Amino acid sequence: MAASSSSQQVVIDSALARREILVDRRARQSYGYWRRAWRRYRKNGVSLAALIVTILIILFAISAGLISRYVTHMSYSDNHLSDHLVPPFTGDYYLGTDGNGRDVLTRLAYGARVSLYVAALATASILVIGGTIGAIAGFFGGMTDSILMRAADVLLSMPTLPLLILVSSLYSPGPTFLAFFLAAVSWAGISRIVRGEVLSLKTRDYVDAARVLGSSNSRIILRHIFPNVLPIIIVWTSLVIPGLILTEAALSYLGLGVQVPTPSWGNMLQDAKQFYRSSWTLVFIPGFAIYLSVLCLYLVGNGLRDALDPRLNN
Repeated sequence: MAASSSSQQVVIDSALARREILVDRRARQSYGYWRRAWRRYRKNGVSLAALIVTILIILFAISAGLISRYVTHMSYSDNHLSDHLVPPFTGDYYLGTDGNGRDVLTRLAYGARVSLYVAALATASILVIGGTIGAIAGFFGGMTDSILMRAADVLLSMPTLPLLILVSSLYSPGPTFLAFFLAAVSWAGISRIVRGEVLSLKTRDYVDAARVLGSSNSRIILRHIFPNVLPIIIVWTSLVIPGLILTEAALSYLGLGVQVPTPSWGNMLQDAKQFYRSSWTLVFIPGFAIYLSVLCLYLVGNGLRDALDPRLNN
């Protein structure tokens, strides 16, 4: 009798365990891919904190006009030479003034807007150019693939930084021109990533089924292939924007990017280098803004990479 009741208890426990597994599996399926990814992302406390800080930095950049109008009451080009090199938290100057008497907080906010604008516009342009070329090359293959990928190889073999310096020194670009030029020399990497993913996806059964049902090539790319490439594009975007912020800052620091009086974090550092002995905060503030933005974006990218990995089921 004891052995019989023990075996019955084992059967009951096994049935309950299978039921719990089935319920958990159905719950996961009901969440959908993006909700499951968000649940995984929220478990990564570091990446979640970095996302919050990134959102705050973006809001700070968007609010540059409001900060200028209602907080500092100065535009980014207003000079008060009698108040030059004022330390932070002195009077109405929350972050002090630079060597020309311009309010640092105002210039920092507008500099954030310019730096993030250049990085975001360049990234969007790279995705349009490189993503389209990579998708076409991977989907159609053959001679089209060979021509487009050889063009990408030529671009990858070119020294990007000297080319950026040469063009910037000739044309003194504004933010928009600089963003488009960065995109023109940087699309080859994402085109290869998209091409490789499309080559893998176009042989899947659901793509063959769509083709048998009479779907056009454009519909197959947009409705069946692109949604599956999107997670990779999102992760790539979160990892490339920090690099573009650093590139813009480096060019502006060298005097080859965004030109004064339009502020960017890079040319704020360039302006501050002659005053760093008198006011170290002029170097620290824009430098820390660049560091914090790049670090947070990289952490967000790492979190997205883990959250969007379909092999993770937790």
